[in-house]
Amino acid sequence: MANSSTGTSRWDALDFGPPPSDQEEPESPVLVDYVSDGRIALVTLNRPHADNAITTEMGARLTEVIEAIAVQTAVRVVILTGAGDRAFSVGSDLRQRKNMTKEDWLRQRQDFDRTLYTVRELRKPIFAAVNGTAYGGGSELAQSTDFILAAESATFGQPEAMLGLAAGGGSPALLPRLLPRGKALQMLMTGDPITADEAYRLGMVNEVHPPGELMDAAMRVADRIASNSPTAVQGVKRAAHLGEGQPIEQAIAIMMDAHWRSAVHPDRVEGIGAFNEGREPSFKDADF
Repeated sequence: MANSSTGTSRWDALDFGPPPSDQEEPESPVLVDYVSDGRIALVTLNRPHADNAITTEMGARLTEVIEAIAVQTAVRVVILTGAGDRAFSVGSDLRQRKNMTKEDWLRQRQDFDRTLYTVRELRKPIFAAVNGTAYGGGSELAQSTDFILAAESATFGQPEAMLGLAAGGGSPALLPRLLPRGKALQMLMTGDPITADEAYRLGMVNEVHPPGELMDAAMRVADRIASNSPTAVQGVKRAAHLGEGQPIEQAIAIMMDAHWRSAVHPDRVEGIGAFNEGREPSFKDADF
């Protein structure tokens, strides 16, 4: 991407370039595996040769996968990660976008909006295990989940302004909620990325692990969530989601609605019974 006559260091900090055009595409750009007796869905962005850059086809497939998971009551938690050891996702595939018309671009933007909305609105808990570079739409995809775990090698960036774009996948709204406002705006305006350690220090990332230990850590967290009442977990997620930004009494009213629903649910009887009997609880799949 360097200027052929004068050269430029403009893109050096991004540590990626246009994906190769001569690589064979995988059979499916998104993979899904069901583990831990089907209670955990592991969703993997699967274009490692292109740093998991998001094509129209990948976006459509991811929407399809998340929508399918949404109606599978046995699935209690979703982990979203990227294939390979270089990238979670570097965002939209700029080679595919190179010759798009305005109509093509806007149609793809609508498709991507649906994908991100589907992730944000999933009732089940979903979190990102960011295994490497997360730029542009890849960073926004991670931001759209409930929380983020990251490898030590991960980086997060919003380089859209460098490419002549105002970020459009949610980061102008989401990033100031995850980072101090000034830091979020600096990232959005400069395009400069931050490391996993800085993202952790500032509260964007919950945990940082060596690359080879990230997925084990993600599975431990997912197993802990899956062992709890899925009805209660979905209830507190919904209360936190709907209550965000509301006046405090409105947020508490939303919380109490979820609490009372759980108080009359069989999982409450099972959970307290298991505690008093010193055994593992056996919670039923959520029925909504």
